[in-house]
Amino acid sequence: MMDMGTAFMMGRATRDRELMVFDWEKAARIIRERNVSDADAGLSGDWDSTSGAILRAGIPVPRGDTSTYLASTWATPELEIDGAGIDCYRMQSETPGWDASTSWPPAAVKILKAERPSDAAQADEEEEE
Repeated sequence: MMDMGTAFMMGRATRDRELMVFDWEKAARIIRERNVSDADAGLSGDWDSTSGAILRAGIPVPRGDTSTYLASTWATPELEIDGAGIDCYRMQSETPGWDASTSWPPAAVKILKAERPSDAAQADEEEEE
Protein backbone atom coordinates (compact mmCIF):
# COMPACT_ATOMS: atom_id res chain seq x y z
CA MET A 1 0.00 0.00 0.00
CA MET A 2 1.32 3.40 -0.96
CA ASP A 3 0.93 6.35 1.39
CA MET A 4 -0.61 9.60 0.12
CA GLY A 5 2.69 11.50 0.31
CA THR A 6 4.49 8.99 -1.89
CA ALA A 7 1.59 8.93 -4.37
CA PHE A 8 1.64 12.72 -4.52
CA MET A 9 5.40 12.75 -5.13
CA MET A 10 5.07 10.14 -7.89
CA GLY A 11 2.39 12.27 -9.54
CA ARG A 12 4.58 15.40 -9.39
CA ALA A 13 7.61 13.54 -10.73
CA THR A 14 5.66 12.27 -13.75
CA ARG A 15 3.38 15.27 -14.36
CA ASP A 16 4.82 15.84 -17.85
CA ARG A 17 3.84 12.36 -19.02
CA GLU A 18 0.60 11.58 -20.80
CA LEU A 19 -2.18 10.03 -18.70
CA MET A 20 -2.89 6.33 -18.86
CA VAL A 21 -6.70 6.12 -18.73
CA PHE A 22 -8.78 3.05 -17.90
CA ASP A 23 -9.93 1.37 -21.14
CA TRP A 24 -13.65 0.82 -20.64
CA GLU A 25 -14.10 -0.88 -24.01
CA LYS A 26 -11.33 -3.43 -23.34
CA ALA A 27 -12.79 -4.05 -19.88
CA ALA A 28 -16.24 -4.67 -21.38
CA ARG A 29 -14.80 -7.15 -23.91
CA ILE A 30 -12.91 -9.05 -21.19
CA ILE A 31 -15.97 -9.12 -18.94
CA ARG A 32 -18.11 -10.50 -21.78
CA GLU A 33 -15.52 -13.05 -22.92
CA ARG A 34 -15.11 -14.39 -19.39
CA ASN A 35 -18.81 -14.14 -18.54
CA VAL A 36 -17.98 -12.17 -15.39
CA SER A 37 -20.65 -10.78 -13.09
CA ASP A 38 -18.40 -8.85 -10.65
CA ALA A 39 -15.36 -6.71 -11.45
CA ASP A 40 -13.32 -3.96 -9.84
CA ALA A 41 -10.92 -1.38 -11.26
CA GLY A 42 -8.16 0.77 -9.86
CA LEU A 43 -4.56 1.85 -10.26
CA SER A 44 -1.77 -0.63 -9.60
CA GLY A 45 0.59 0.70 -7.00
CA ASP A 46 -2.18 2.79 -5.44
CA TRP A 47 -5.04 0.26 -5.37
CA ASP A 48 -6.26 1.05 -1.85
CA SER A 49 -6.87 4.72 -2.68
CA THR A 50 -8.18 4.37 -6.25
CA SER A 51 -10.10 1.11 -6.63
CA GLY A 52 -13.76 0.27 -6.49
CA ALA A 53 -16.51 -1.82 -7.98
CA ILE A 54 -17.38 -1.26 -11.64
CA LEU A 55 -19.67 -4.28 -12.14
CA ARG A 56 -21.89 -6.08 -9.63
CA ALA A 57 -24.26 -8.95 -10.46
CA GLY A 58 -23.64 -8.22 -14.15
CA ILE A 59 -24.82 -4.61 -13.84
CA PRO A 60 -22.51 -1.61 -14.36
CA VAL A 61 -21.97 0.29 -11.12
CA PRO A 62 -23.01 3.95 -11.56
CA ARG A 63 -20.29 6.57 -11.09
CA GLY A 64 -21.95 7.91 -7.95
CA ASP A 65 -21.85 4.47 -6.32
CA THR A 66 -18.12 3.82 -6.65
CA SER A 67 -14.96 5.58 -5.57
CA THR A 68 -12.72 4.67 -8.48
CA TYR A 69 -10.06 7.01 -9.82
CA LEU A 70 -8.85 5.54 -13.09
CA ALA A 71 -6.13 7.64 -14.70
CA SER A 72 -2.48 8.26 -13.86
CA THR A 73 0.85 9.25 -15.30
CA TRP A 74 2.64 6.61 -13.22
CA ALA A 75 0.23 3.95 -11.90
CA THR A 76 -1.24 1.50 -14.41
CA PRO A 77 -5.05 1.27 -14.59
CA GLU A 78 -6.18 -2.31 -14.02
CA LEU A 79 -9.31 -4.41 -14.24
CA GLU A 80 -9.59 -6.93 -11.40
CA ILE A 81 -11.51 -10.15 -11.93
CA ASP A 82 -11.49 -12.96 -9.36
CA GLY A 83 -8.55 -11.35 -7.55
CA ALA A 84 -6.35 -11.10 -10.65
CA GLY A 85 -5.30 -7.72 -12.03
CA ILE A 86 -5.27 -7.17 -15.78
CA ASP A 87 -3.60 -4.09 -17.29
CA CYS A 88 -6.45 -2.20 -18.92
CA TYR A 89 -5.66 1.24 -20.27
CA ARG A 90 -5.15 3.49 -23.26
CA MET A 91 -3.18 6.68 -23.44
CA GLN A 92 -5.54 9.62 -23.00
CA SER A 93 -4.84 10.85 -26.54
CA GLU A 94 -6.29 7.55 -27.82
CA THR A 95 -9.60 7.92 -25.98
CA PRO A 96 -12.72 9.89 -26.86
CA GLY A 97 -12.17 12.39 -24.02
CA TRP A 98 -12.06 9.91 -21.14
CA ASP A 99 -10.39 10.85 -17.86
CA ALA A 100 -10.10 9.67 -14.25
CA SER A 101 -13.83 10.18 -13.66
CA THR A 102 -15.17 8.45 -16.77
CA SER A 103 -17.54 5.61 -15.97
CA TRP A 104 -19.19 3.21 -18.42
CA PRO A 105 -19.24 5.33 -21.58
CA PRO A 106 -21.99 4.36 -24.07
CA ALA A 107 -19.63 2.44 -26.40
CA ALA A 108 -18.47 0.23 -23.51
CA VAL A 109 -22.03 -0.40 -22.33
CA LYS A 110 -22.95 -1.41 -25.88
CA ILE A 111 -20.09 -3.96 -25.91
CA LEU A 112 -21.07 -5.22 -22.46
CA LYS A 113 -24.72 -5.68 -23.37
CA ALA A 114 -24.29 -6.93 -26.94
CA GLU A 115 -25.87 -10.27 -27.62
CA ARG A 116 -23.30 -13.04 -27.62
CA PRO A 117 -23.27 -15.26 -30.71
CA SER A 118 -23.66 -18.32 -28.44
CA ASP A 119 -26.76 -16.70 -26.84
CA ALA A 120 -28.33 -16.17 -30.26
CA ALA A 121 -27.62 -19.77 -31.29
CA GLN A 122 -29.12 -21.09 -28.06
CA ALA A 123 -32.26 -18.96 -28.55
CA ASP A 124 -32.62 -20.31 -32.11
CA GLU A 125 -32.34 -23.89 -30.83
CA GLU A 126 -34.98 -23.26 -28.16
CA GLU A 127 -37.36 -21.81 -30.76
CA GLU A 128 -36.96 -24.90 -32.96
CA GLU A 129 -37.93 -27.28 -30.14
